[in-house]
Amino acid sequence: MEALLMVLIEALLSGVLEYIDSILLNLVPMAFYAERFLDQMLGRDAISELFNILFSFGVSLIILKFIKKGFNTYILWIDGDADTDPILYLTYFVKALVVAISFPTLYGWMATIVQGLTDKLLNIISRGVIADFSIIIASVVSGGLVPGIIGVIFFGCLLYLYIKFLQTGLEILVLRLGIPMACVGLVDSDQGVFKTYMQKFFQSMITVMLQIVLLKLSLALVINGHLIWATATIFMALRTPKFLQEFIILPGGQGGMMGKAYQATRLVQMVRGAVK
Repeated sequence: MEALLMVLIEALLSGVLEYIDSILLNLVPMAFYAERFLDQMLGRDAISELFNILFSFGVSLIILKFIKKGFNTYILWIDGDADTDPILYLTYFVKALVVAISFPTLYGWMATIVQGLTDKLLNIISRGVIADFSIIIASVVSGGLVPGIIGVIFFGCLLYLYIKFLQTGLEILVLRLGIPMACVGLVDSDQGVFKTYMQKFFQSMITVMLQIVLLKLSLALVINGHLIWATATIFMALRTPKFLQEFIILPGGQGGMMGKAYQATRLVQMVRGAVK
């Protein structure tokens, strides 16, 4: 029975080996610039066309929101404070337009900074480490049933984490597409949905950076023969989004509905944890 299981484990790991090299290529660009890979697979600049359409739509919404808010405030007197300086509303309007127009450039700078930091971290972790996965899999299989099972779990998590990278890349792409519409919230004094939107945006980018670093760390541990530590590290990489959510504080203050809902949820989680 054990010999049969070892044959099955070896077959599974050998199948995974075919995808390992392609999985580790272009992780950062794939997450931050998913449209390049999608356009290449589709054979045309479909995502670029979507950017242009949604940008025009978002700018139109910003203009309409500004006109509607100004009309309701200073002519109908049914929205906001009519004594507020009109220059203030004009400032909000200009700010929304500037952010919507300049965001592609700002995002390019931000992605370059995050990618540079990620590359430096990876260079430190991968220094002197040569990944030969055929040798790694052979050593896992030769170690017996328990290392073989742990190896299957590790490489299965590796494949799953790669799918999560693709999902996060698409998530960042969708957030980028929606930025012009999120900028409509900047016309309001409380910034509307924009603040929460950007919070989610930064969380996704930090998630990508941490997951890639943890993935490379787990591979370095495997290469050095520490399979259990490597498995624990890749589990941590999978848990990164939930881990980062622990530090998110929703805007709205203590009296806001969203703030109260968040506090109630955290209180319930703490009570459940204490009971367990």
